[in-house]
Amino acid sequence: MTSAVAAPPLPAAVRAAPRRDVQALRAVAVGAVLLNHLWPGRLPGGYVGVDVFFVISGFLITGHLLRELASCGRIQFAQFYARRVRRLLPAALLVLAAAALAAWLFLPFSRWARNAQEITASGFYVENWFLALRSVDYSALNDDASLSQHYWSLSVEEQFYLLWPLLLFVLARLGRRRGNARGWLAAGVLGVGVLSLALSVFWTRHWPAPAYFATPVRFWEFALGAGLALLASRPAARWASLPAAWRLAAQLAALAGFGLIAWSAFAYGQATAFPGWRALVPAVGAALVIAAGTALDDRLWHTPVTSWRPVQWLGDISYSLYLWHWPLIVIAPFAVHHSLTFIDRLVVAVASVGLAGLTKRFVEDPGRAWRWASARPRRTFAAMAAGMALVGLAGAGLGGAAVLAAPPPLLPVPPVSPGADWPPTAPCLGPAALAPGAGCPDPFGPAADPVMTQNNEYWAVPPDCVKPAADDDVRAFACDFSGQAPPARRVWLVGDSHAQQWQAGVIAVARQRGWVLTASYFGACPAAEVDWLSYRGDPAVPERIAECVAWREAARQAVLDDHADMVLTSFFARAEEVGGAAGQSQNDIYIPGLRAYWDSWLDAGVQVYVLGDPPFNGSVRDRDCVVLSPRDPVSCAVERSVAQPEDPLLAAAAAAAGDGVVGIDLTDRFCDSQRCYAVVGGVPVYYDADHLNREYAELLAPLLSERLP
Repeated sequence: MTSAVAAPPLPAAVRAAPRRDVQALRAVAVGAVLLNHLWPGRLPGGYVGVDVFFVISGFLITGHLLRELASCGRIQFAQFYARRVRRLLPAALLVLAAAALAAWLFLPFSRWARNAQEITASGFYVENWFLALRSVDYSALNDDASLSQHYWSLSVEEQFYLLWPLLLFVLARLGRRRGNARGWLAAGVLGVGVLSLALSVFWTRHWPAPAYFATPVRFWEFALGAGLALLASRPAARWASLPAAWRLAAQLAALAGFGLIAWSAFAYGQATAFPGWRALVPAVGAALVIAAGTALDDRLWHTPVTSWRPVQWLGDISYSLYLWHWPLIVIAPFAVHHSLTFIDRLVVAVASVGLAGLTKRFVEDPGRAWRWASARPRRTFAAMAAGMALVGLAGAGLGGAAVLAAPPPLLPVPPVSPGADWPPTAPCLGPAALAPGAGCPDPFGPAADPVMTQNNEYWAVPPDCVKPAADDDVRAFACDFSGQAPPARRVWLVGDSHAQQWQAGVIAVARQRGWVLTASYFGACPAAEVDWLSYRGDPAVPERIAECVAWREAARQAVLDDHADMVLTSFFARAEEVGGAAGQSQNDIYIPGLRAYWDSWLDAGVQVYVLGDPPFNGSVRDRDCVVLSPRDPVSCAVERSVAQPEDPLLAAAAAAAGDGVVGIDLTDRFCDSQRCYAVVGGVPVYYDADHLNREYAELLAPLLSERLP
């Protein structure tokens, strides 16, 4: 698609020679991302480095396209895309292939399938959309990190490279026909930027998780860089003639730009609603640095630092460094068989820089200058297709290996038929090892199998449980173990995933007792009359709050409509922040809020049993600790006071104990008097960072049965 339509001259584009201030910005951006990933507590907002990269890309790519339009009145699309392919894909595909191999060599087989999916998505540059779709699933909050999830930003960039030349070509052609190419380009870039920023603010407000990865909400950052490229068309001699006051303003703007990037890197964190309007801070910071460099060239106060050779070299290798650092961070704990220490992290940083330097020298630069592929664009595209196909095969191979390695789906504990006694189990198996007087010789020894598979999924539902025809807001399923022999007890299990984690044990009790059990869950939603504010510090958006309120009211009414005999309830109250009067503790808010929610059940004669939360896992130890230390799981133990702080649920149950509410606290089957453990009786306690291993929950069934009427 080309055009040779004569027209008034377009703005002369920015110079092609590398700019030292831009290279320094790249160094700052990749350094922020690297430090954020290695030491997130020290630089919690280092992810803003990606936003800096987006502004730089918009500036450089638009500048290149403007030069092409100005010199020949057209864009050579095939040549442009071929150059992008030779510049970016060789290193990217190499790292993806290495990631597939590393996953097979080092990661537990239970993680191969997810990595296979993401490596394939990354190879075809749709990783951002894969993650956006996953992010709307509450259960995905506890997904393990994949080796290629950082490719989401590269996917966004590639989608920008695909669409942006087409947009500029259309704008330039329309502008030429009307004698104002510059005006049309400026208006188009401004329009895209404003619309994208508005969408970013709106989407971040209402759907923050997918908004982070979605391409449309990031386009304004590229457009900001593109606007700078349009402004940079002013001849350098005219910039040099700026009045002294303007030159001083440019110097201060450059320093302010670096300051804005640094401030956001330290001030932002995982709980920051991002991107939205807050992304303006690092993006405008990058724009100020670029604009000042355009006006004053290298005559800047920061030039002695930013032009320092190590800084420039870090900017040179920033692309490969971004590619390599994340897979090394994910793989390293499994390679050294322990959680990363400070020294380990330094080694990872050095190794990342070393691999990046080698990749720049032997892959990036040769790929860009590859004569055979450079001769004709179609050769480049053929090589691209072959490389992407190989990565796809690597992903398929890893996924196939995951299928072959997975054990058959089996119930860890045989179900107990209605009316039967609990079958005898090994006296020191799982929670039985902490029974009073058990006297087990090694209650916290190695697990028989520390790797979690589908057999350990806490959400697994037996095939004889079905979703009833009820209001969708209830989100329920029912298990009828009564054998159609009335009168069967009607029991409900209500809460979020921290109620769901108990369901294996509760279902076992229901089967043994012949109950009709109905379960109703809504993730990260407190089943109480409270104002839900956030989950783990991540603000709850209005749509999610409305869904939460609708669910808890529907669930409360459904229990009454079902004429239930008993409700078992639990949720992650210690992570679900609720609002109240100034100075009130979370317990002070939760206790009356829970009682108000339970009152209608209690008034109807429904017994309420509150399942106290198990001790923390991922927030007090490495979530992979058991896998990393399979022979010494005691090293994963955490002080009881740290792992099991006061639970608002049990506090509320104690406050309402005289009115028919009973709290069930099983902490002593997770902890001794001093510490809480990740492996008990040869069985891993946890499935992931927050939830119980299904096998362990099933082994708790006899103990639950003792506490229930």
